[in-house]
Amino acid sequence: MTNNPSIAVLLAAYNGMEWIEEQVASILSQKNISIEIFISVDLSNDKTYEWCQDLARNNSYIKVLPYGERFGGAAKNFYRLIRDVDFSYFDYIALSDQDDIWDSDKLHHAISVIEKDNLDGYSSNVTAFWSDGKERLVKKSFPQKRFDYFFEAAGPGCTYVLKQKSAQKFKKFLTKNWEVNNCIDSHDWLIYAFFRSRKMSWRIDSISLMLYRQHESNQVGCNFGFLAYLKRIKLIRNGWYRSEVRKISEAVDIGDDEFNLDVWFLIKNFRQFRRQNRDAFILFLMILFGIF
Repeated sequence: MTNNPSIAVLLAAYNGMEWIEEQVASILSQKNISIEIFISVDLSNDKTYEWCQDLARNNSYIKVLPYGERFGGAAKNFYRLIRDVDFSYFDYIALSDQDDIWDSDKLHHAISVIEKDNLDGYSSNVTAFWSDGKERLVKKSFPQKRFDYFFEAAGPGCTYVLKQKSAQKFKKFLTKNWEVNNCIDSHDWLIYAFFRSRKMSWRIDSISLMLYRQHESNQVGCNFGFLAYLKRIKLIRNGWYRSEVRKISEAVDIGDDEFNLDVWFLIKNFRQFRRQNRDAFILFLMILFGIF
């Protein structure tokens, strides 16, 4: 009998044969924890589901959810995992992409921070890496702001570790408002917004204990370089970003008047919207010139 904390890893997969084996191996190599992996495979064109099924047949710590549905994005796949997996008998829940590589103490470190500071949720910086061997730290651990959760996630969802009782509250919220929540494109953003809006404690750690793979199939990826900057501007100009802010704020609404999208409120409080000061001032200019 182990006294190690138990953790359910929810892994969303889609056309992942090129990378998933290395990621699963890094999860199974986690130290000082008791782990089970639950895999949901979006309807794929390769052998991802068959590979996962073969793996599960030979490893009792891996469970594969029923296959055949087309979710059409990582967020909907993660919503399905959170809704359908019974994680009530675990201590913690973690989210995993199919193509990253975790350090062996990633989860143990996160749990240590959660237990030390009695947190509900945890995320961290990551190290982006490319096939040519280049690596770069992706810093998300700027100081949290009063309203940052309405405008950004707490970092990549693959760094998220949640206390089980807190995750159960999100699961109840997700399923009760399924049609509304399932239309939100960013699961990691919605989770962070729910926790923060309910005054649940969250830490964004400055440490990086995983390699965050960058490739042309990334649904989100990192925001580096001129082309990435243009892509973000396009999302703001075409209304996607404001729409997501609105959907997030309406979804997690707790019935008070603290936050709204009135232009004067936005101008007055822009410093509280993004953790990195540069991003806050860029957003301010977008608001001021009517682009947001």
